[in-house]
Order: sequence, then C-alpha cells, then structure tokens
Amino acid sequence: MISISRLLGQLEAESDGLRYKDGESGRSEEQIKHHSSMEDERPVVVWNTTNACNLNCVHCYASSGYKTGEDELGTEEAREVIDDLAEFEVPVMLFSGGEPFLRPDLFELGNYCSKKGIRPVISTNGTLLDKRKAERAEEAGFRYIGVSVDGLSVKNDKFRGKEGCFERALEGIRSSVKAGLKTGLRFTLTNENLSELSGILNLVEEEGLHRFCLYHLVYAGKANRSLDVPPTEKRKLLKHYFRWTEDMISGGNEIEALSVGNYADAAFLYLYARRNKPELAEEILDLLKRNQGDGAGETIACIDAEGNVYPNQFWRDMTLGNVRESSFSDIWSDESNPILKGLRDKENYIHGRCKECSYFEICQGGSRVRAKAISGNHWAPDPGCYLSEEEIHGTS
Repeated sequence: MISISRLLGQLEAESDGLRYKDGESGRSEEQIKHHSSMEDERPVVVWNTTNACNLNCVHCYASSGYKTGEDELGTEEAREVIDDLAEFEVPVMLFSGGEPFLRPDLFELGNYCSKKGIRPVISTNGTLLDKRKAERAEEAGFRYIGVSVDGLSVKNDKFRGKEGCFERALEGIRSSVKAGLKTGLRFTLTNENLSELSGILNLVEEEGLHRFCLYHLVYAGKANRSLDVPPTEKRKLLKHYFRWTEDMISGGNEIEALSVGNYADAAFLYLYARRNKPELAEEILDLLKRNQGDGAGETIACIDAEGNVYPNQFWRDMTLGNVRESSFSDIWSDESNPILKGLRDKENYIHGRCKECSYFEICQGGSRVRAKAISGNHWAPDPGCYLSEEEIHGTS
C-alpha cells in the first residue's frame, strides 16, 4: 500500500508504523535496500476465511462462489493458526473471503486474535453487514472494516452480479460507521468503471469515511488483463486522485487515502510531487524507500480457506505450504523456498524493463502475479506498469 495522504498531505495514520518502520529503527540505507526481512519484520496476513460468497464479482481474485468448500479450516484449526501467528508476532490479520460474514465463527476468531495481540480487520462486500453485525464486530475487537464497491448503483450491481447490492453495501458502510468502527471503501479500477471514480470519491466524502483504497487490477482468479485500464487513462485518474486527496486534507478532512496493487504509483507520485510540491519531494522519496515497494513474500502473506500459504492474496498458482502440515511461521521462515528467496532478493531475480528502471528501489518490480499471468515468468517485467520510457530511464 502507498499512503497518498501521508506523502502528499503529511497526514499520519496508525498503519504508518507498518510502512515506514525501517527508517525509524536505525537501520542503515544498505540494510533498507537489501533487507532480509524475516529477522525483524512480520507480515500482515490476509486470511481468506471461506470460499463462499453471496455475490459473483467479475473480477474476484479468489474465484469465490456460492458454496462453502468442503475442506475449509475449522474453528479449532483457525485458533491454532492464530496461536502460531501471535507467537510469530504477526501485527495484523485481515479476515477476507469469499465473504467473511458468511463464516459463523467470525466474531469469535476476531476476538481471539485481539486477545492474542493481533489487530483484526475485515474486508467485506458489505451486503450482509447490518447494525447488529457491526456492533458485534466492534465488541469482538475488530479495528477496521473495509467495504468493496465497484461503482455507483447500477454499475456496482452489474459488476457484483446481484441487483440491489450497492444499496445494501451502503447500508453496511453506514452501520459500521455508527458502530464506531474505522470504516473504509475499497474500489478496484477497471476499464468498465473508471468513469465512476469521481462519484465514488464524492460518496467517500459525503459518508464521512475514514479511509479510501484505490486498487489496481491484478490478473488473478476471474480478473484478466482485458479489464485493465489503459496507461494514459490510469495516469489521468491518478492525478485526479492525488488532487482530491490534497483538497480533502487542506479542507480539514483527515481521510486516509491509499493506492494498492501497483507500485508504479510510487514513482508516479514522486514525479508528481517534484512538479507540484517540490518542497516535499525528497521527504516523499525517503518514505517510499522505507516502504520498500511491493511486499509480496515479505510484508504481506496470505492463508486461503484450506490452509494454503501464498506470498500475497492474489498469488494462487504456487503454494508455499499448508498450515495443516507445517506452521505458518516455519513456512514463512523457510528461505530455501525458491519463490520466497527470489521475492526477498528481487534485485537479483527480476529482469527486463523493471530491472532497468530508475525507480526499482521504491517499486521492487511491481506485481509478480501480473508478470506471471502474461509472460509465464514470475521474474518478468510487470505488464501493469504505466511509466513512460523517459520516466523509466530517469530522463523525465
């Protein structure tokens, strides 16, 4: 994640401690650049709690369906995983899906995480989130609920495969806010809904939400490259998003604005700052170096509903292991695994345009999932990069 609000608006947030701790821990620039992360960093863990979902989204990375899988982790198994994560000092568990509110032990397991010192948060489509569920989530110790919406009304309903789901998601958002939970909206940018971004940003402001996450499309599950936004349009939309964030913060609205899924945004934001906020440009570059680019296999991890472990939530073509056979901590600490080894030493694995880029240090090659989806090679350039050749080579 890249915090637009922190970088352009100097607005600090609770999660900054996860993004920029390297610069605060006294590590040298060489250690930051070539960090072997497992000795001093623990990943945020996304747990796809169930494959079941009440919607049928056209871009679902998990390819979720209407039925629960037969082999999903049970409550006691989940508790054992949480015990291991707590001992491993994982800071955050994100309960995702499918749809996590279809899991009957959601509140029990969230409360168990909280008691074990792990911050529990929820990613949901919002349609099942009513007043009582929001209150129970708050009582269980959940710290944040992010609701995914892909447009206003008709557009969202078409994307998510069910009429009326936008209104139900909006009711869920309002229930979460009323329950006192930090609440955010998550929007995945595609060529089918790019015209909806301005309306969605207006909605965030009108509803008084605490966070907005602009997601780039990752070619995984049901999502494919044909849904992605052309580079020229992507650049226009990001500039609009940057300006909106600046306007919100300068107007006194402390919105946490993030971009997710494409670390070309790091370079693009730095270049934007050089032109529009030159007094902040070097500080922004320093923070982006601390953020260290795409964190797959390092600062982010995923456990799916059956217990398979992946480098991040979008990575589904190759598992690192299964928590029923080995503990997550053992799987994550096994640096003999060729995928983990490469992800923790990207400079010596990624090739082509990404390796030649002037901003490799703050991007780290972007999405390895997109690279594999298009080229068949995990270490190929990220086809989702929208930087120009001049920007890549530092001449712009």
